[in-house]
Amino acid sequence: MKTAKKTDITYTNKNGYERLSSADAKLMDAVNRFYIDFLGAAKTEREAHDESVKLLEAAGFKNLELFEKKNLKLRAGDKIYKSCGGKTLMAVLIGKKPLEAGMHIVGAHTDAPRIDIKQNPLYENGDMALLDTHYYGGIKKYQWVTIPLALHGVFIKPDGRTIKITIGEDPSEPALCITDLLPHLAADQIKKPLSEGIEGENLDVIVGSMPVKDKKRKEKIKYNVLKILHDKYGVTEEDFLSAELELVPADRPREAGLDRSLVLGYGQDDRVCAYAALKALLDIKGAPEHTSCVLLCDKEEIGSVGATGMASNFFENTSAELVNLTSERYSGLILKRALNNSWMLSADVNALFDPLYASVSEKKNSAILNHGVCLTKYCGARGKSGSSDASAEFVAEIRRIFDKAGVIWQTGELGKVDQGGGGTIAWLMARYGMHVVDCGVGLLSMHAPMELAGKLDIYMAYKGYLAFFRDGRK
Repeated sequence: MKTAKKTDITYTNKNGYERLSSADAKLMDAVNRFYIDFLGAAKTEREAHDESVKLLEAAGFKNLELFEKKNLKLRAGDKIYKSCGGKTLMAVLIGKKPLEAGMHIVGAHTDAPRIDIKQNPLYENGDMALLDTHYYGGIKKYQWVTIPLALHGVFIKPDGRTIKITIGEDPSEPALCITDLLPHLAADQIKKPLSEGIEGENLDVIVGSMPVKDKKRKEKIKYNVLKILHDKYGVTEEDFLSAELELVPADRPREAGLDRSLVLGYGQDDRVCAYAALKALLDIKGAPEHTSCVLLCDKEEIGSVGATGMASNFFENTSAELVNLTSERYSGLILKRALNNSWMLSADVNALFDPLYASVSEKKNSAILNHGVCLTKYCGARGKSGSSDASAEFVAEIRRIFDKAGVIWQTGELGKVDQGGGGTIAWLMARYGMHVVDCGVGLLSMHAPMELAGKLDIYMAYKGYLAFFRDGRK
């Protein structure tokens, strides 16, 4: 916990396991078991959306569109959700106070760094069939070669049919792989900076090497791959033009460490916070004082752009619908007041102090593994560029809420001042005038194909978000 003992005016941030109660330890194990299952089932933003909707509907949440069409009023305790493009999601539990009093929002993102398939990708060269790719988000390209990859995504037919595919997840299925240069011939490659050792255009994935037995075909291997896809999914080469296909690590998330204290898995930035927020919302009993809202958004890794990104009007438009269905009459002024009076935790991950790379961090202001959920007053780069920088008053409110609920938490910055930096969706929400602060789980190996998080930190994120939803403000 963040507060010092009454008999001591100094502050020491201790390992959370030294303060973990036996009751919390049991709940921590349960939360992490469910989280690992979710992480394994949600390897793309579409899958994260669909898995979240399953959990919401099982808990009694209903699609907001049902209320919109019939103009049915929403009352305290009503549970609703709104989808955007099958990728972004807003789930809401209506509170006792009018919406004008503001919402308590926890916002995370469900997209993750990956490798996308281009629109005209399939070609044959060197007696191999390959798919041309375009990486998505901030990756270290060399980490994505020679590892087993799975293909996830959808083909959308001109008649509107959606064909979902997943290849490489089941051990009985073939995996895909991107090659690397053997060290015997890599004299020139190893002289290059890490960022240039593997070029983006060389991240093409091998999908076949067996030709069809047809002498008339010129590209027999490519045709064989097309035939396999057509026989199983009914798609043609032209259908790649309206497809969204992603390469992700084929490995499943699992416990890590001899003491099983860690979770190793792909996409924990930021599905770890997304799941913790969603579970917290699902575990609220009855109607909270303020309307509770979880935002799970797309495109954060590339700037929150597009119709499903946080820079779109989806959140504002959905909030307007909530005003319309909770008020006697719609008012743009009520909407502005509702947004301005809201509180938000921008639930995104932070970097943990790594003793193997200690030189990039300033330890006393870095998040430490198993020291709890991380509160980040400001992020950005160097001179706080791109940061919304939460007010001291709001940070004090979160201190109060977390300490009252027994949440183990810490503060942390993303590396040394001049080292680099990063951003979240916080600034996009702060523009409404609401109080926003970053609050999430610390990771090791962020943006790598497999990331590490501490079970205690994951659980404390869930516990912190739940306390934030339940709190009625002073």
